[in-house]
Amino acid sequence: MDYDDAYSNGAYIKDADSYPPKWEEAAHEWRIVESAVGRARLNLSYGEEEREVFDLFYPASGKPKGLVVFVHGGYWMAFDNKSWSHLSAGATDRGWAVAIPSYTLAPDARISEITTQIACAINAAAKAITGPIVLTGHSAGGHLVARMRSNDVALTVANRLQNIVPISPLSDLRPLLHTKMNNDLKLDMAEAITESPLLAKFLRDVPTHVWVGADERPAFLDQARWLADGWDNTSLTIAPDRHHFDVIDDLADEDSALMTALLG
Repeated sequence: MDYDDAYSNGAYIKDADSYPPKWEEAAHEWRIVESAVGRARLNLSYGEEEREVFDLFYPASGKPKGLVVFVHGGYWMAFDNKSWSHLSAGATDRGWAVAIPSYTLAPDARISEITTQIACAINAAAKAITGPIVLTGHSAGGHLVARMRSNDVALTVANRLQNIVPISPLSDLRPLLHTKMNNDLKLDMAEAITESPLLAKFLRDVPTHVWVGADERPAFLDQARWLADGWDNTSLTIAPDRHHFDVIDDLADEDSALMTALLG
């Protein structure tokens, strides 16, 4: 099996190179508008590292019903929180606040260190917003929010978790040991096992809904099915006509099926 090809997304998506600029533009416009009307708090620190910051977006409808945290993807090696601000629209339109954190990228951080950073980001954002917490993330971000269900992660606000929706998550990291990207990820077998949500021994009792696009690479469909089948209290949706880059678009639509899976 060619693992590099199996886990390559852009090569199989039409006009793949056009997506990052579109994300950047939509997110930039969203931050400008939300900042102008006083519904955005940007670059809030959750640690001492340069990328340990998050943006927080508030609903227009007064006190938030709770907190949604969205964690971005990029194979733990690319992007930051500034490309995804517009995806908060679906949740804020439903009356929830949304936090979007950055994290230190590989190779400057190992995946285990990034997991710890995301837990710290959630803990910090939860201090600003009361009520239930819902976690979602895409690809590597889907992996990271899934890790928050494991008892070995120091999540001080775990008792507030209402739902976790990993989108196109990496649930078993062992295949990545055979990819060229591991030159930067620096995974060994021990870390691949510890950091694989699928292999977690002790899970928090949090409902989980795995979401993946029907047009995604077979490896990502497998990763989603593995997690849904391997975890208790976990369901799976294979969204029709969605690939790895547009499967997250419905986070911006308060009436979408994805937002219903997230917030009910």
